[in-house]
Amino acid sequence: MWHLELSPRLRLLANWVRSGARIADVGTDHAYLPVWLVYNGRVASAIASDLREGPLERARETGRVYGAEEVDFRLCNGLSGIRPEEADTIIIAGMGGENIAAILAGASWTADGAHTLLLQPQTKAEDLRLFLSEHGYQITREALVWDRGILYPCMEAMAGRETLSLGQLYGGAKLLHDPLGEQYIIAKIIRFQSAVAGLNQAGGPKNQEKADALREILTALLSMREEWRHANCS
Repeated sequence: MWHLELSPRLRLLANWVRSGARIADVGTDHAYLPVWLVYNGRVASAIASDLREGPLERARETGRVYGAEEVDFRLCNGLSGIRPEEADTIIIAGMGGENIAAILAGASWTADGAHTLLLQPQTKAEDLRLFLSEHGYQITREALVWDRGILYPCMEAMAGRETLSLGQLYGGAKLLHDPLGEQYIIAKIIRFQSAVAGLNQAGGPKNQEKADALREILTALLSMREEWRHANCS
């Protein structure tokens, strides 16, 4: 039997899955995470879904190779083919924050208080945080992990109410004590500084308006960086 080793970002998600959970991994691709969880006896059941047949066939092959064919492989768009009672933990990773938000928008039952969401956006994490705060969810835990040179935010969310500041939307809702928090915030600051410089160089009233909006975000991120330093540096 081959040994399945998870990547750092998937290992973080696996560590957050409650023992005995019933999981659904949406956009599973190779299904490494659900197969690993089943193979190691960590979950009671696992659904692995994907929008396309190609990735789902790769997922089935992973199940065959590692002896975890009891994973329920499903071809469906987002959560459309999964019933609320079939899973108590929903995992969505490996896609943009706006896509994760769209999947959740199509399955309002995920905010019913009976489901835990484990979310790992590759891009536009701020869009996802905003969606969660505006649609009956709260982020209960957040962490950062390096994987192949990319710094990924990972969020645990469930039903609740939460208001996030501009700095928290872009710099993290629960990253104040994360050891990688400052690196994450600095990367955002550099990106927005570059964007503002480009808009200033382009000139024109519309570009100036965009630059003003980005400067507001920059100010919030600089404040977040100071908060992180105050919380973590003696």
